Amino acid sequence: MAVSLDEFAEEFFQEILNEADAAGQFVETVFFEKFCGYLTEAGELDTADRADFRGPPNSGIRVDGYGGDPITTDGTLGLIIADFNQSSNTGRLTQTEMNQIFSRLERFLQRALDHKWRNSLEETSPAFGLADLIANRWSAVSRVRMFLISNRELSDRVDGREADEIDGRTVTYSVWDIKRLHQFATVGHGREEIEIDLEKDFGGILPLLPAHLSADDYEAYLSVVPGHMLASIYDRWGARLLEQNVRVFLQARGNVNKGIRKTLETKPSMFFAYNNGITATAEEVNIEERNGQLALTGVKNIQIVNGGQTTASIHMAMRNKIDLSKVFVQMKLSIVTPEQTEEVVPKISEYANSQNKVNAADFFANHPFHVRFEDFSRRIYAPSPDGTFRQTKWFYERARGQFNDARSKLTPANRRKFDLESPRSQLFSKTDLAKYLNVWEGKPDKVSMGAQKNFADFANAIGESWNKSENSFNEVFYKESVSKAIIFKRTEKLVSEQRWYEGGYRANIVAYAISKIAHDVGVMKKSVDFMTIWNSQSISSDMEEALEISAKTAHDILIDPPNGIRNVTEWAKKQACWERVKKEDVTWPDGFLNQLISLEEEGSRKRDGRKDQQLLNGIEAQTAVYNAGGAFWQQVKEWGFNQRLLTERDMGVLTTASQIPAKLPTEKQAVLIVEICSRLRAEGLDMDLPK
Repeated sequence: MAVSLDEFAEEFFQEILNEADAAGQFVETVFFEKFCGYLTEAGELDTADRADFRGPPNSGIRVDGYGGDPITTDGTLGLIIADFNQSSNTGRLTQTEMNQIFSRLERFLQRALDHKWRNSLEETSPAFGLADLIANRWSAVSRVRMFLISNRELSDRVDGREADEIDGRTVTYSVWDIKRLHQFATVGHGREEIEIDLEKDFGGILPLLPAHLSADDYEAYLSVVPGHMLASIYDRWGARLLEQNVRVFLQARGNVNKGIRKTLETKPSMFFAYNNGITATAEEVNIEERNGQLALTGVKNIQIVNGGQTTASIHMAMRNKIDLSKVFVQMKLSIVTPEQTEEVVPKISEYANSQNKVNAADFFANHPFHVRFEDFSRRIYAPSPDGTFRQTKWFYERARGQFNDARSKLTPANRRKFDLESPRSQLFSKTDLAKYLNVWEGKPDKVSMGAQKNFADFANAIGESWNKSENSFNEVFYKESVSKAIIFKRTEKLVSEQRWYEGGYRANIVAYAISKIAHDVGVMKKSVDFMTIWNSQSISSDMEEALEISAKTAHDILIDPPNGIRNVTEWAKKQACWERVKKEDVTWPDGFLNQLISLEEEGSRKRDGRKDQQLLNGIEAQTAVYNAGGAFWQQVKEWGFNQRLLTERDMGVLTTASQIPAKLPTEKQAVLIVEICSRLRAEGLDMDLPK
């Protein structure tokens, strides 16, 4: 059952209040973080850093955050202002109010460029850091994007706000109201439509070659795109052109490929021959016949699912004034309706990117890591912390909206039962998990870069680890991960309670505080006893004391950046900041040290977990192979044989499987059979194991 706008607004409002209360945060800070999480997921921003400032009464100056350093976002400065309505009722946002709110953000930008006003701010404040960043980067800024986020609904009478200009830079305005958020959060359609008129806006049309039969449901075309046109389109729409998996993969690997750049600079006429081109999907296309030739004149909601580095590299070449007149890029374009998007686009992305060693597309919702972790979260009960018989689960969302979807399908009575068993306070997402785990890997600088960039780093690391030893991701790993979530959440609240904490930078302080403990404990050749934390579903007072000390240490280093850096948030993203925190001597409380366990004991737990998982994998594989049936495996064997993709051993185990139920493969054989099936699917086998 679809969630209505009013229901969504009410739930979103209550979530904010509950999280603010649980974490000891201001409601507007939680509103900013939750709302901006959707903006980064939608590709509107690479990251969203909190920088709250409100000028004196009647000054008409305000800012709530920004979209990262413009140098890392192709010269785009993103500024965010929040409009949080302190009511669960869906209020109305009028055009007059919208214009007034944007005016406050514009005034902050103008004042930030004023040396005297800028230096009147407190140097350790987020507002000063942002104003200083704007002033220092202004010469590199080519455009400004202003975002208004609101839990009110924008009036239907508002047509938008025309682009403006400040100091020679184009300024565009974007409103994400509760209606747009609801559309994106529930069906993924809240993002701004990408409607491209090639002839009107980009100076030409594209000749097309059909790559489908007229009777087919599938519609696809081949084309060749001039380099300057592709660069100009990317210049207009930026990372929103990239399918989300590709966007995260680029954040992990970097936007500009050196080999591509060299070809563009030295052999532009050979670019078409050397480069694989791009693969894209679109919801709609406008096609006309021109001089007996099919031509693409317009496209709606295009998404590049392979070739993100190619596109970003050509765009960077254009910005660096490299001549693109001889550069041409081949394009494979598939037409995918909005109804097919969720299912088809990730598959096209997965197969198009299969040549990548570490495939970020693979690592999304359907990657076996997420599937297994989700399975743990649905069946493993956490111990009752209060001595009652009521046990709860930690709910892991491997795909956006799973939690609300699960609740919405229940009767009121079963929903109350669900809420007791899976409290919202124990809900966590992929990006949350990446944050909880990466701080223990000595990566507070990555965590400080924001949810998407941190997840990109996490995806690479976990993807490599999965390939080396998938059995390491077992029930022990799951319980330790939840323990790390408990530590992270408790540290957030501890920081807010400290007398020295004046607001701002809490996310950075928390990340560095935990990473400092992880680093120093590792130097001692010890380990935190995560299983004790799992069993009690809380941390001890001795560990709280250690975290408070660590947080103060991190705070003092964060607000004292070196010469040349005056923005604390950007300082927190640098490896040099982490190096300083690592080197700081800390005297840890005896009670905390006494609770640490040896690496041998920790290693023994992990070895036991791997053995249990190996056994579980064999049983699950044997069940799946048996349920598929002999006829299924006979078809798989015939397909693989005809394609010459099977070894002698492959043929042997598939022959055994094809004789089910007369013969039963062993657990070891069943694991191998499942692996063969996965390998053949990657080669084009169109058969899935029955669920």
